[in-house]
Amino acid sequence: MVAILITAGPTREYLDDVRYLSNGSSGRMGFALAVAALAAGHQPTLVLGPTELSPPAGAAVVRVVSALEMQAAAERAFAAADVVIAAAAVSDWRPARRAPGKPPKPASGGQSLELVANPDIVAGLAAKKGRRVVAGFGLESAAAGMPAAIARGRRKLVAKGLDLVVVNLHDAIGSEQADFVLCHADGRDEALPRGGKDAAATRIVAAAVQLWRERATT
Repeated sequence: MVAILITAGPTREYLDDVRYLSNGSSGRMGFALAVAALAAGHQPTLVLGPTELSPPAGAAVVRVVSALEMQAAAERAFAAADVVIAAAAVSDWRPARRAPGKPPKPASGGQSLELVANPDIVAGLAAKKGRRVVAGFGLESAAAGMPAAIARGRRKLVAKGLDLVVVNLHDAIGSEQADFVLCHADGRDEALPRGGKDAAATRIVAAAVQLWRERATT
């Protein structure tokens, strides 16, 4: 049995007690990965951002809201993990300051917002992975096309020290169907048949576990 840490869903970065920055991630990909891990006899831990979906039975679930909370939870779970699959859509930015309550709308004119960068969670884990396997996702522009998306995914793989990057296009958000390409650290690009996220998740989990087993025996 392999211990698999999966990050899933969006994060919310609150401007005040009511308003927040976020994105359209549903968490479906992370849930599909957890289901695939369970079906293969592994033990998944889901670090899960806000979502309306119910996580699969059998998975350990740690619920978080913000990117900083997700980072802290992922780092705690990382100690017991063999494989990490970072499928969460983490907000790139958060407000520099969170206002208390619900400030009133300005009477006139616009309003500026100061943002600061959120941590790169998967890169932080990869930097201290040792013999563990760390896989990330590269959600790229559909307008640019898959070849450009793969090139960007490969740059991400190198820059973040990952073992595997799963490239897909942004029209996969909230969709049941998507195109996925697995960019392996050895230079292979493995295109998966277009289809549901469940089938893709099965292959992603298998590929990541295979990498871990190869590393564990060397």
